[in-house]
Amino acid sequence: MGTVEVILSLFLVALMIVSLLSNVLVLICFLYSADIRKQVPGMFIINLTLSNLLMTVLNMPLTLVGIINAEQPGTGPVCRIVGFLETFLVTNSMLSMAALSTDRWIAVVFPLSYNSKMRYKDAAIMLGYTWLHSLSFPIVAACLSWVGYSHLYASCTLCQTRTDDRTQFVVFTVVFHSLSFLLSLIVLCFTYLKVLKVARFHCKRIDVITMQTLVLLVDIHPSVRQRCLEEQKRRRQRATKKISTFIGTFILCFAPYVITRMVELAVSVPINPYWGVLSKCLAYSKAVSDPFVYSLLRHQYKKTWMDIINRLLKRSSLNSSALTGRNKSRNPIPFSRPLCHSREILNGAHRKGCEQKAGRIRQEYRKWIHSVSKIVRN
Repeated sequence: MGTVEVILSLFLVALMIVSLLSNVLVLICFLYSADIRKQVPGMFIINLTLSNLLMTVLNMPLTLVGIINAEQPGTGPVCRIVGFLETFLVTNSMLSMAALSTDRWIAVVFPLSYNSKMRYKDAAIMLGYTWLHSLSFPIVAACLSWVGYSHLYASCTLCQTRTDDRTQFVVFTVVFHSLSFLLSLIVLCFTYLKVLKVARFHCKRIDVITMQTLVLLVDIHPSVRQRCLEEQKRRRQRATKKISTFIGTFILCFAPYVITRMVELAVSVPINPYWGVLSKCLAYSKAVSDPFVYSLLRHQYKKTWMDIINRLLKRSSLNSSALTGRNKSRNPIPFSRPLCHSREILNGAHRKGCEQKAGRIRQEYRKWIHSVSKIVRN
């Protein structure tokens, strides 16, 4: 193996490790949290996560073997099965992202009718269409023997095995990528740009109320005024960053591979095999970015896996305390029961005092909000 093959192999190994850990963590959060399972977008996220996991476990290792050995990994039937799954899983993940963007568009643009427009039944229908759409193309390719090992991508994928049906293969490839990549990209751009438009409109309304409040509250501390202005600036940028991340990662990961596929159809244009493998690795990298973009960086998933970690740590601390208790029972040390009882009384009094103080702070905060809202209304 040359230096480039070693670098590509290490890059693919890193993708496999990160993708496996992150997608398993999303799956654990989904199984642990009942709140995540109750939400309709959770169905699309778990479908996307399972597709990424299967891609990581089945397709990436065979591509790694193909890079190292520079030949077809496994036997012909195994390669055809893996190529069939690769075509299905990539299309399924693209359409799952489109379904997630549609769900967000309905939730933001039509918030009052979201529960009636996006129910579990509607999500199941969308997933059913996603699976049928994703299965139709690999089934056709398998029937026409267009699935096998491609030396350009060092993987089992769509490829032309015979020279007498080139026109049919070209038409099939163009239609396939148009109804998978291009269709998903159009849906992503349409829905997320609509979401961004609504988010900016609400940001402007909040900014107007904030500025009116800052003008009326003359005696407000300058540091509080500065924090409000900084939060106002962050609020404007937050929605733009999220939308750019959703669309940008989709284009960055899938566009090089799809463009290479289109260029490959032209006989007169030679393609460097290293670029073919790199574009394939970039397509695999979407399985790495999806858990962070759609799940793990969200507040609800952060809270869930922090709860899991705290629960594991508490169990370990309980086990350690049980072991120390056994050791103390072997070497008993006399202690004063009244002293322990007095500590419990002090802890209870301290907790009660903290709760009363928090209650007073909440009442003062409600009075301040009420006074500010009266000033704004007037």
